Amino acid sequence: MTATRILLVEDERAYRELLERQLARRGHTVHACARAEDALEAPEADVLICDISLPGMSGLDLLRRLKERCPTLEAIVLTGRGSVATAVEAMGLGAYHYFEKPVKLAELDLYVRGAAEKRRLAEENRDLREQLARGPRPPAFVGSSLAVKKVREWIARAAGAPAPVLIEGETGTGKDLVARAIHEASPRKDGPFVAINCGALSETLLENELFGHVAGAFTGASKEQRGLFEVADGGTLFIDEVAEMSLEIQKKFLRVLENGEFRRLGEARVRTADVRVVAATNRVLKERVASGGFREDLYYRLNVLSVRTPPLREHLEDLPLLVEELLEQARARHGRAFRVEPAVLERFSRYDWPGNVRELKNVLERAMVLAPGNTIGLAQCPGLGEEPSGAGPSGPPSGAGEGADVASERLEDIEREHIRRVLEACAGNKTLAARRLGLSLRSLYRRLERLGIK
Repeated sequence: MTATRILLVEDERAYRELLERQLARRGHTVHACARAEDALEAPEADVLICDISLPGMSGLDLLRRLKERCPTLEAIVLTGRGSVATAVEAMGLGAYHYFEKPVKLAELDLYVRGAAEKRRLAEENRDLREQLARGPRPPAFVGSSLAVKKVREWIARAAGAPAPVLIEGETGTGKDLVARAIHEASPRKDGPFVAINCGALSETLLENELFGHVAGAFTGASKEQRGLFEVADGGTLFIDEVAEMSLEIQKKFLRVLENGEFRRLGEARVRTADVRVVAATNRVLKERVASGGFREDLYYRLNVLSVRTPPLREHLEDLPLLVEELLEQARARHGRAFRVEPAVLERFSRYDWPGNVRELKNVLERAMVLAPGNTIGLAQCPGLGEEPSGAGPSGPPSGAGEGADVASERLEDIEREHIRRVLEACAGNKTLAARRLGLSLRSLYRRLERLGIK
């Protein structure tokens, strides 16, 4: 466990040194000082232990100042006899507890640990509120498999580089989420993130959207319009399905990548934009180059930093985590908490998921609508891997019989063991463990309860 950081403020030297020594022996990290003014310059602490009667600034004033600076700081105040009323005032300011001196060290240690735990929970709740304020976390990043970890590690490396990025992967593997994660981890995070899908627009509309136009450029163009390169200036432009660009637009696109220059439709003036381009495609772009459908020079310009988002069938061990996270996100929409039967997870684990995470999300959304209660069973998930891969027609139906029960139990055992290993590696720190598992803290606590992990 991480040592509790204590800020000890006590003007009586002998008593201060005694408390400092005894608290350190109990595993805490103690920074001690005699004056409140010195405490204001001390390193950040988890728990303040403070005498109310101090020379100069009082303990109450110190408590007020530190609470303004760090609202989650917990405080234990020490008083002399006859100062109980002042101690009660300190409690009103948010002190965790007060003691009359001299205090029993074992009892003080107990309250220090309680105060530290209260602060930890307050900070976890704050982090959760911030996460909810940012919106639901993308399900494509949930998981602890090697495939998902590699993508996360690549994002961390690529985010700080200025070069263009190419993301290749099947439909539904979260290419858009990788693009946004790169932007949010990059120096451009405070700039705009602008996205466009080339496959959804005709050549004329796509050119107009990317580069903009001046008034009178074509029939109906009564006023000028900025293109997305201008809109994204200082930020990131995500171009999805880049393989669907026509060769003519590819030529103009390459010019922007090489020197940042472009022209609006109907305009002779050359404009510039400072944009980081992230492109994505569900095709193998090298094959498009070989067939003449994509410019080779543009391919090499885009392919400076490239990554492949793995299909779900390549990291099926993340399925329980993905399902739990998607159900958690659905709580707000449906106003109900859902769970899936083990047989459903077992069937999911034997399905190929051609539509990947997007298909999984759609299957669960449909199942939640069809479920008569809060439990999703096999009846709500038809058509998914009824027969094991490679099994003949005489094989038993998926999810039936003793074999299916054993398989579902084995899947749950794998999940339980994996979470236990991550918790051990994090020394029991659930916030850190949730981060490594790619889960919200709330989801981790639900899993711990479901799997019986203490």
